[in-house]
Amino acid sequence: MDVIGQFPLFYFPEYGSAWMMGITGTIHILASHTSVGAAMLFAFLAYKAYKENRSDLYPYMKKYGMFLLIFSYVIGSITGPGIWYTATAASPRGISALIHNFVWVWATEWVFFVYEVIGVFALVYFIDKIDKKTHLKLTYTFALASVGTLALIIGIISFMMWPGTDAFYTTGSASDAFFGINTFPHMFLRIGFMIMMSGVIGLVISSAMKKENPELSAELSKKMGYVGILGGFLTTFFFMWYMNTLPENAHAVFTISKESIVQSRLVLMGLFSLYFILVIAKPRFLNVPIASVMIVVILIAGLWPGEKLRESMRKPYVAGQYIYSDQIISRDVPGKKIKSELPAIAEKGLLKLNPFIPDRLRTITDENRLEAGELLTKLSCSNCHSLEKTGKFRPLKDRLTGMDKEGVMTILHTIGEGAFPYMPKLKLPEDEYDAMAEYISSQQY
Repeated sequence: MDVIGQFPLFYFPEYGSAWMMGITGTIHILASHTSVGAAMLFAFLAYKAYKENRSDLYPYMKKYGMFLLIFSYVIGSITGPGIWYTATAASPRGISALIHNFVWVWATEWVFFVYEVIGVFALVYFIDKIDKKTHLKLTYTFALASVGTLALIIGIISFMMWPGTDAFYTTGSASDAFFGINTFPHMFLRIGFMIMMSGVIGLVISSAMKKENPELSAELSKKMGYVGILGGFLTTFFFMWYMNTLPENAHAVFTISKESIVQSRLVLMGLFSLYFILVIAKPRFLNVPIASVMIVVILIAGLWPGEKLRESMRKPYVAGQYIYSDQIISRDVPGKKIKSELPAIAEKGLLKLNPFIPDRLRTITDENRLEAGELLTKLSCSNCHSLEKTGKFRPLKDRLTGMDKEGVMTILHTIGEGAFPYMPKLKLPEDEYDAMAEYISSQQY
């Protein structure tokens, strides 16, 4: 093996590479999860309006739909390609693995998504132009398309955590990759959160109707409070199931900060439970500013920590438990004719095998040792860590403060073992270890 299939290095200073994808992804998830939850809520409201002849519910659905068009389908459509861009830059081999395993699944998901986008426009435009029964059927198909989109994407995202069975490595089959033991708990966990989000967004819309129809506003606010409580309960219940379907490396990461994670989740769920109970008991108390603030609370205190936790628990892998977060293939996958790159890297080194290394750095000398060490550190560490002294996310300075070169060398030799099982095993020639340790210790963290 003369070269390994690496891509040019992408590094975003002070934040690290992968966090750009995480920030974009969190905003996208808020928008997309709202759309799926709203689709299910629309089906419920349309059924209620049809069965009980409640024409007064349609203006609420129309306002909700208009909000959804901007909040979910504009913001979501912008941040969706943003995820593709940042993910392809930060983790090209991870994206490549997903495409090679799930290209037809993704194609099918796009069919559902196109119908979903057309469906939400049709729901809003035709809400008072067609009969209630036809509108109800249209609403049902919209909900099915939205849940179908979720189900297809969840199989892909769950594969990023792990296939769930060793059969995939032998067969390379898309079905063995898609239907892991983690897939359905993950899907129901997100459905619970989506239901809660539909209630939170619904409270914004119902509170905005207070002046024009206070009685309907109070009634719908109470209903959205119950929807929110149901979603919160389902999220908590399926989270416990989800945690029992994770691989050992995920539990190793979770255990490190288990106490603080559990406490923060309990505080957050307690806050939202109190909010929903207050809305149910005193619906007229609610106003647009309070309801809007709760969306921001979900984004900052709920989604962002949750997505960071999921990304962390996937480590040391970025996809399928065979591609490390530093983009190195760590095991054989006979079903895909993929070979582990670890033995060749341990023998020849990253500088020799990576095709995008400048020729002047392929051989380490006294003159280029620091520059080679910096490049090796970025190649090996920047997908999870920021490297500068002012780094924001998982900065190396927090882990290596005051360490000399020998201390750094000790850590480099034990990565992936002992106290660092969640990090990619880093087996390099000694001269590359030495260059990395020289560079890291020279930063005087």
